[in-house]
Amino acid sequence: MQASNSSNEEQFQVRKLQLSDKDKGFIELLRQLTVCDSVSDKEFEDRFQELSSLGDDHIISVIEDEHSGKIIATGSIFIEKKFLRNCGKVGHIEDVVVDSNARGLKLGKKIIAFLTEHAHLMGCYKVILDCSLENKAFYEKCGFKQKEIQMVKYFI
Repeated sequence: MQASNSSNEEQFQVRKLQLSDKDKGFIELLRQLTVCDSVSDKEFEDRFQELSSLGDDHIISVIEDEHSGKIIATGSIFIEKKFLRNCGKVGHIEDVVVDSNARGLKLGKKIIAFLTEHAHLMGCYKVILDCSLENKAFYEKCGFKQKEIQMVKYFI
């Protein structure tokens, strides 16, 4: 999957997730990021409708390869409403992944720029994300900086 920089802008557009994207490899793409069990069509539709009902407070962005019809990049953002900072808002970026065959085309940067701009337009005072040490340099190139540490507690 090769694309010149000039056609990259036109060939790969970021858009919001659509219900039909399940059949375009969306779940398989998420499996390149982490554990993602099988999701039935009904489960996908139910979750899609649930997230859609949140409007601009939770969006999943994707990039579809127009030639193959496959989803080759994705990322999501949800907006947290706070009492801090004059009842401010924080954007949380999650689940960013680019298909292993499409890396190097700057699709990750396009996804991050889209999500970051969304947070800005929603009036967020900051946007945050967690990442592995291996991905730290990538996010620094996207304008993020390391701050403090992440903690987690899993229930399953």
